[in-house]
Amino acid sequence: MCPTDAIALPPEAPIVEIIEENCIRCGECLPACPHDAITATGAVDRALAIAEAGTGALILAPEAVVHFHPATPEQLVNACYEAGFRFVSRGVIGDELVAQEYLRLWEEADWGTLIRSTDPVVVAAVTSHYPELVPYLAPITMPCLAEARFLRRVHGEMLPVVYAGIAAPGMVTELDAMLTFADLEQLFALREVRPELLPRTHSRVPPEMRRHMSVAGGLPLEVVVSGSSNGRRLLTIRGLETLPAIARAVGHDRIDLGFVDIQSHAGALGHPAAGPKADLYRRRALVQQYEPTRSREPVIPDEAVIEIGASFAFGKRREQGDPAAVRAILEAIGTGPNGRPWDCRACGYQTCHRFAQASAMGRASLRQCVPWLSRRADDASRDASTDALTGLASYRTLQTRLSHEVERSKRSGDTFAILFLDLDRLKELNDRYGHERGNTVLRMVSEEVLRTIRNTDLAARYGGDEFVVLLTRTDRAGALRVADAVRERVELAGRRIGFLSGQITVSIGVAEYDPSTPGEGPLLEQADRALYLAKAAGRNTIA
Repeated sequence: MCPTDAIALPPEAPIVEIIEENCIRCGECLPACPHDAITATGAVDRALAIAEAGTGALILAPEAVVHFHPATPEQLVNACYEAGFRFVSRGVIGDELVAQEYLRLWEEADWGTLIRSTDPVVVAAVTSHYPELVPYLAPITMPCLAEARFLRRVHGEMLPVVYAGIAAPGMVTELDAMLTFADLEQLFALREVRPELLPRTHSRVPPEMRRHMSVAGGLPLEVVVSGSSNGRRLLTIRGLETLPAIARAVGHDRIDLGFVDIQSHAGALGHPAAGPKADLYRRRALVQQYEPTRSREPVIPDEAVIEIGASFAFGKRREQGDPAAVRAILEAIGTGPNGRPWDCRACGYQTCHRFAQASAMGRASLRQCVPWLSRRADDASRDASTDALTGLASYRTLQTRLSHEVERSKRSGDTFAILFLDLDRLKELNDRYGHERGNTVLRMVSEEVLRTIRNTDLAARYGGDEFVVLLTRTDRAGALRVADAVRERVELAGRRIGFLSGQITVSIGVAEYDPSTPGEGPLLEQADRALYLAKAAGRNTIA
C-alpha cells in the first residue's frame, strides 16, 4: 500500500509502473509486492564510468557492513579502492557537519516548530504532499550532500562524487551517481572485485571514521540524550503516518510543536530495502559491532568552512483525474452498509476517493476493488438465476429447485405439483403488433402468475412463451384450481392492456408428484404431455 499513490496498475499494462512525480522512495512497496515485481536501483552505469576513470570519490554509508557481511569494514573500503575510486569516505564527516549545524539551531531562541530535514523520504513527502510544512523544514541539507561538499572543498570542485546507501535519495543534482548496496555489489562484480578476499587491514586509510558529536543520521548526541530538557521540546516520530496530523497542527491550528525529530523509518536500518523487519536488531548489532570509539576531539578541521544550508521548493502539483470520471467510478463502487464509502484499502489505496482518482487517470482498474467485484459476482449470480425479461426464475434455477423438492417430498411424503404454461398464438401477436408488444404480454403473464401463487412456490420462464410453476405441498386438485385462476387472470389482463377478448390466453398442463406412486417419467415431461393435450383440446384450457 503506497502512502503517496505512486504505484500504478494500468488495466492494459502487463507490469507495475512507478509514478515518479508521486514517489518519495519510502520503499514500502518492496516487501509489499508478493511477486518481487518492484526493485530499487541506482545509476550503476554512471558510477562504473567514474570508477573506471579512477578520479572519483565514493561516500559509503556505514550500514554497508550489514549488506556485505561477513566482509569487514576494512575489506569493504579496500574493495572500493580496488574498484577504482580515488577517495572513499565512510559518511561520518557529513553526519558531523550536519550535527554541528543542528546543535547551533538547538541552542538558539525558541523557533516554534522545526522539522528535521536529514531524511530524504520525509523531505520528499513534505515538499510533494504536505506543502504547508515546507517553511518549517530545518534549512540544513542531508548528510551525504554535506559530505560531498566537504570532499569537493578539499579535493576540488570538479571531483565526481558517488553515494552508496541502503536506498538512493532520489534525483540529487549535487551527486554524480547514487547507488544502493545491491548496485555497489554489482559494480564490484563488473570490476572483478571480491571484498571477502581482500586484506583485513586498510590498504589506504580512509578519512575520519570516528564520531565526535553526531549519531547516525546527523543529529547531535546532545539533542538525543538531553531530549526535552533545558526548555526545548523534542518530538520524536518514526514513520510517515503522523504527517497529516502534523500538517494540520502546524499549518491549520498554528500549534508550536518544538523540534520534530521525524524519520520515515526506524533509522536507515529500518528502511524496507535494508531487509526484513524481523532482522532490524541484528542489523543494528552488526553496525554497532564495527562502530569505532567516539573521538574526544572535533573531527572536522577548524579551517573547513562548508556551506550546508538547504532550501526546499514546493513539489509539482499532483495530477488530478477528471471530476466526472471520478464521480462515475465512485458510483460504480457504491457505499457500505452504513451509507459511507467503503475505504477498505484492499485495493492498495487509503480511500475510495484516492482509488477513483487513480482509476480516472488510467493508473488503476476497478478489478482491484473488492466491493465492486463482490457486487459484480452477486449480479452475475442473480443474472444466472433470473430471467432478464420477466424477472422469473431461470431454467437452471428451476432444475435445482425441482430436484430439491423431489428429495424433500420423498422425506416428508407430501405431494407437489407442476404447471406447464404456454401462451396461445404468441407468434401471431408478434407478427401483427411487433416483438416489443409481445414482450409486454410476456411480462404481463409473469406478473399475473406471481400474483396468483404463494411465496413458497416458484415461477420460472422455461423458454420462449413457456412458463413452469412449481406448487409446493399441493395435490392435483389444488393444482387444477391454481391453474384455472392463472388462466382466468391472464385472459382478463389481456383485455385490460388493450387486446380483444380471446386474443391473450394460455393453455396449461398439470402434473402431480406423489412419492408413494410411481410416475410415468420425469415430472416436467408429464406436465409437457398434459400441455399438448390442452392445446389439442382447443387452447385456453387445462389438462
